[in-house]
Amino acid sequence: MPNWGGGNKCGACGRTVYHAEEVQCDGRSFHRCCFLCMVCRKNLDSTTVAIHNEEIYCKSCYGKKYGPKGYGYGQGAGTLNMDRGERLGIRHDHIPSHRPTTSPNTSKFAQKFGGIEKCSRCGDSVYAAEKVIGAGKPWHKNCFRCAKCGKSLESTTLTEKEGEIYCKGCYAKNFGPKGFGYGQGAGALVHAQ
Repeated sequence: MPNWGGGNKCGACGRTVYHAEEVQCDGRSFHRCCFLCMVCRKNLDSTTVAIHNEEIYCKSCYGKKYGPKGYGYGQGAGTLNMDRGERLGIRHDHIPSHRPTTSPNTSKFAQKFGGIEKCSRCGDSVYAAEKVIGAGKPWHKNCFRCAKCGKSLESTTLTEKEGEIYCKGCYAKNFGPKGFGYGQGAGALVHAQ
């Protein structure tokens, strides 16, 4: 039967979509008012849509439902978020909690991604996402601090002595040359009476 003056069928509601109200996505047509996220029902456009099989989502809901899971994923660069979308109706199969193994695994994969290395300060496992290398040893980001003053360090601002790391200032005060003229700053000779 011919489609007199009609348009394509809407990918969401199944009714006819006329040209004036049509939004096309992934070869399918939608009414503007039907082009909504399957979970949170926000309006979508070409910059915010994410497609999974025949379903459309906003990028945030898509990431919560199908993206990587775990600490540090979810809302973009530098954001740590454990929201898995339950308040939006996203249901997940039970995911067993991670329990680190106590058996030594010396495979390349384990060395790169998981827990075989121990932090030089606290002794706990250091995983790739939280690992910093300093003085040739692994550290947690939070443990990568001066042993004396607690100042956060970078690979360019640390000095090492007997397995411990220090900022350059504390190292100079505690382990630098002693005596008349030392310890007052770079190149300063002070004569105290």
